[in-house]
Amino acid sequence: MDPLSEILSLLKPRSYITAGFDAGGDWSLRLDDLAGRIKCYAVMRGSCWLLLEEAREPVQIVSGDCFVLPSGRPVRISSDPALAPTLASEALAPDRDGETVIYNGGGDVLLTGSRFEVSGRHADVLLRTLPPVVHLKAAADQAALRWSIELMMQELREAKPGAPLVAQHLAHIMLTQTLRLYLTQQSGTEIGLFAGLADPQVGSAIEAIHADPSHGWTLEMLAAHVGMSRTVFARRFREKTGDTPVAYLTRWRMMLAAEKLAGNETLAHIARAVGYESENAFNTAFTRVMGLSPRRYSKAVDARSLVEPRPGEDL
Repeated sequence: MDPLSEILSLLKPRSYITAGFDAGGDWSLRLDDLAGRIKCYAVMRGSCWLLLEEAREPVQIVSGDCFVLPSGRPVRISSDPALAPTLASEALAPDRDGETVIYNGGGDVLLTGSRFEVSGRHADVLLRTLPPVVHLKAAADQAALRWSIELMMQELREAKPGAPLVAQHLAHIMLTQTLRLYLTQQSGTEIGLFAGLADPQVGSAIEAIHADPSHGWTLEMLAAHVGMSRTVFARRFREKTGDTPVAYLTRWRMMLAAEKLAGNETLAHIARAVGYESENAFNTAFTRVMGLSPRRYSKAVDARSLVEPRPGEDL
């Protein structure tokens, strides 16, 4: 699989709710439930503002635009970015799949789309590789996404046999299509995995790593693979992704290893599968990247998986 497909496959996004949000007047909400979730929406009517709390400038989202919040970082959404926000988890009603929530009288801005729970065993690490906000403005891109959203909402409204499954598949298409289109819109100033994938040389190196993660890749080998000098390639990779090639390779290997820990494979077998001849070397690398030893990580994630999904708001 290509890197984007592999990342989404390991995240295991599950469509937790598909709904609409119709707001009116002056309003401001702080989306305080984004951890472990991805939100993918389109503005069907009106406009609103998004403000990533660590950013200085808000982003205006107008009718026809689509946006994704994939990183789990706190975001404010409002009619005016100067307004003090209310916590969305306190202001909005419980989940109602397929319905539209009316807020503050409604009538001014209508959002519709899906929220995903990510159930991958290492979702937090993967989500940090994604941009905090994905904003699509091109008309051609909007058309395909709006088709998915409108058909998804129609399936849920009409409640025909199999509608929930159809809606979930459409939601996954919308999410994948949005992230794919975002790759084509990189301006050259972004930093992160998507910026790296959009760069021909860096993207080729990332694809090589994903195609054969157990290979004994070195900086020199990756540079030769993309036809660049070692020094220029290392600098270009860091400029685009914010990481070194070897650090990226190690982190990706650990993500794959974390997935394998769900099975019955031995640590020695997992270590070899991700490119380590020594189980001790693998344990050291895994602990450094994931924050826990492989055995402790496996037990911690298994314990979290027993917790029921938490209720949340509809936006």
